[in-house]
Amino acid sequence: MLEVIRGDLGVSGTAAGLIITAHGLAIAVSSPLIGWLVDRWGVRAPLAGGLVLYGIAGGSGLFITSYPVLIVSRLIFGVGAAAVFSGTTTALLALYQGTQRDRVMGWRSTTTSLGGLIWPLLAGAVGGISWHAAFAVYLIGIPLGVAVLMTIPRLDASQRTTTGGPLRLLRQGPALLGFYALMISAALLLYALVVFLPQRLAEVGVTEPFLVSLYSVGSAVSMSLVGLVYARVRARLGYANLLRVAVALWASTFLLLGTTNHLALIAVAPVLFGLGNGIAFPALTVLIGETAPPELRGQAVSLSATGSFAGQFASPLLLGPVIEATTITTGFLVTSGIAVLALLALFATRIPAPASAVTDSRPTPAKTLVRS
Repeated sequence: MLEVIRGDLGVSGTAAGLIITAHGLAIAVSSPLIGWLVDRWGVRAPLAGGLVLYGIAGGSGLFITSYPVLIVSRLIFGVGAAAVFSGTTTALLALYQGTQRDRVMGWRSTTTSLGGLIWPLLAGAVGGISWHAAFAVYLIGIPLGVAVLMTIPRLDASQRTTTGGPLRLLRQGPALLGFYALMISAALLLYALVVFLPQRLAEVGVTEPFLVSLYSVGSAVSMSLVGLVYARVRARLGYANLLRVAVALWASTFLLLGTTNHLALIAVAPVLFGLGNGIAFPALTVLIGETAPPELRGQAVSLSATGSFAGQFASPLLLGPVIEATTITTGFLVTSGIAVLALLALFATRIPAPASAVTDSRPTPAKTLVRS
């Protein structure tokens, strides 16, 4: 609906682009505060409030007719989205342990990627009425927020401790810097694919929007499928090997895109990238959650959101000048080289398995969830 919105509001293409990127900047900036609130008050209140804010701010596009007001609503929506990301991630880390945690983390990757397919289809369907109607999809956040209030118990006051903050996090778990670097790298690579793959396809004669979209669908489908078997793969390979495989798949993705003109091979590249993401994101989420002290887990998770969305925002700014000065294929080869450097660093680094990885316990009581 972006082009329709741009024409109706009479703004430039760059200004219209802010409609879909402004919330990412808001997520990156607000996530540390959200993480502090999760650690201070537990998951229940920040997650419920974030979902309601997500629904109200996102759904306000139903009525907004001013571009500046729409951008403000997207920034507010980003704050709600940050609470949803940090709250749900912290909840999953606290509620499940051992192989059951691996299983639900894989399911999370599957549902996230499927949501990325279904969500725009729903918005596109109702958007046929008007572009305002597309924003109605966000209203689902309001009943979900109410559901959180009804199902998650309150946090005991004795558990509310958040002393130290990010500095304490990094002092006690310096490995977090490496995990955050991988999260930022994943976001940079993802948006390099999202922004520049259509341009690469145009160079080899694929310009029909539906055909272009099929190449992106391959990434989402492969990420969904690997999420279903993630627990078994994690049990077999361990966390260190999982990360190495994921980064190797990222490097292979951009090596293919930078060296071939064959449409079939280009189609394989997003599939490889989706496989890598389906492996990396649940593994990194658990490693970050387990490296941080339990009472600071919300802030640890929120910093990963800051890194990821900052990486998404920065990706075209960093890779764009390289491509403009050379070619798209050269830019992809440079991107592949970055992934290779990350892979070499992973082989040179020892990554111990989280303590919970050796256990296979049942979910802890819901009360434990909000105390984390």
